[in-house]
Amino acid sequence: MAAQTNRSWLTDAVIYEIYPQSFQDSNGDGIGDLRGVIDRLDYIASLGVDAIWFNPCFESPFVDAGYDVSDYLRVAPRYGSNDDLIELVDKARERGIRIILDLVAGHTSIEHAWFQEELHASGPNPAGDRYIWRTDEPAAGWAEDIPGMPAWVASPGPRPGWYLKNFYDEQPALNFGWVNPEAGLGWRDAVDAPGPQRNRQAMQDILDFWLSKGVAGFRVDMAFSLVKDEGLFEGWIASAQIWQDIREWLDDAYPDAVLIPEGEEPRTGAPLAFDADFALVIHAPHASLFDNHGAGDLPWHTRMEPFFGAEGKGSTALFLDTWAMYREVDPQRRVLLASADHDFSRLRCGSRTPEQLGAAFTFLFTFGTVPSLYYGDEIGMRYLPGMPNVEGAVCNPLYNRAGARTPMQWDDSANAGFSTAAADALYLPIDPDPDRPTVAAQDGVPGSTLTLVRDLLALRRRTPALQGHAPTTVLHPGYPFVFRRGDDHLVVVNPRQASASFGTDEFAGWTPLFGQGVALTEGGIEADGFGYAIFARDHVTADDVTA
Repeated sequence: MAAQTNRSWLTDAVIYEIYPQSFQDSNGDGIGDLRGVIDRLDYIASLGVDAIWFNPCFESPFVDAGYDVSDYLRVAPRYGSNDDLIELVDKARERGIRIILDLVAGHTSIEHAWFQEELHASGPNPAGDRYIWRTDEPAAGWAEDIPGMPAWVASPGPRPGWYLKNFYDEQPALNFGWVNPEAGLGWRDAVDAPGPQRNRQAMQDILDFWLSKGVAGFRVDMAFSLVKDEGLFEGWIASAQIWQDIREWLDDAYPDAVLIPEGEEPRTGAPLAFDADFALVIHAPHASLFDNHGAGDLPWHTRMEPFFGAEGKGSTALFLDTWAMYREVDPQRRVLLASADHDFSRLRCGSRTPEQLGAAFTFLFTFGTVPSLYYGDEIGMRYLPGMPNVEGAVCNPLYNRAGARTPMQWDDSANAGFSTAAADALYLPIDPDPDRPTVAAQDGVPGSTLTLVRDLLALRRRTPALQGHAPTTVLHPGYPFVFRRGDDHLVVVNPRQASASFGTDEFAGWTPLFGQGVALTEGGIEADGFGYAIFARDHVTADDVTA
């Protein structure tokens, strides 16, 4: 019988995503590291977040910023050591913060020992290949991957043939089998073949290794691309089954461990294995809210006006439809929504100004999602166009991820306090604007973006109705966006520059708890341009909510 789980903390949590290369450099080599994060834990705790999500910090040649892992069980030396990560887990826990790591489940680096062993073999491993190999030449145009290059790569070593990659050539796909192995003319393994079974066990062993050291869980990269002949019509049933089996093991071995997928979990009719869906910033539901296309476009993007745009031409419909879809199977299903992330333009991108961030953060922290705050967004760091292609950041000629990965801006000292290295030795350049936002310039300053974020998260923490458990009822999906949390709290955001109103007398006299530029009258709700506010019924005040 499975142990009782205690993953409910995620429902009310706020996550802080740290791109470790760019947060804080403690040793002067120009690259952020775990010791730097340890040194900044008091700052992170001051934000009011509950968990830190790290992008991959395992050993890697960093062709794709660490998403090409060469050893899952060793911290990359540039970040420190396994002991540093364990110390970080312990010191974060002392401050009430959990650590979530990024697991790259579908591929490794070509430098991983698994791949090197198969590359230098004369043929298939008798114990089962960990990777997907073929000896017949793939047809031209058989498949392409995101960078626009063939999905099959000619073997660069003694082993004859080609291997299947997932993204860049240096990221060979792990073999989790095929639903229809006979279609492979001999080179496709069934999902229960020895190679796929070895990889399933390896993923479990990796989880076990880090969870035993106090890690709270994992965000899983490309979680549902494991079985390669699944897709829209097959429903990713076999890939989902892999995670359902892992969840069954976790419920016995680590019942408190959380799993968060990249994107949404397929609804297959079986119990859901992951603890949330992730409204990805590179996909349409999030893009319809925040994306002003300042970072460019990926091939599958359809340009749309963002709802949180000054022009007021956007819509919440796509996001709300997706929210409803996520929660159709389980009305209490957790949904992660991020301000930005390592693959996407920051919230402050292009012409978006700090004045516009209040409405966005008020929505993000009160709608009922599990908010993920990307490092630096709390001070309004800018997406920087034209950044150099570092560690595969330019994954498409029209899309540059580096502008969202620049170093954290702490103060007005050299390199904005990120590193003592020479400027030309930094992982990425610092924002050159002399008026760039910094923590030091905003700390404790009324009206600053940092103060707004801290105040919002403090209100959220002491107000259960603004967290994840209370129901969310959308009252007006346009401008202003109006929704109720539970029975006693109302949120109004108007992200456009022009004022907006909503006719209703239901909330006249409710008590303002937070915000500016919104009035409740007997005639309705009046919101100034870029206005945002949170209200409570007359009998609920800021002093009455749970401390």
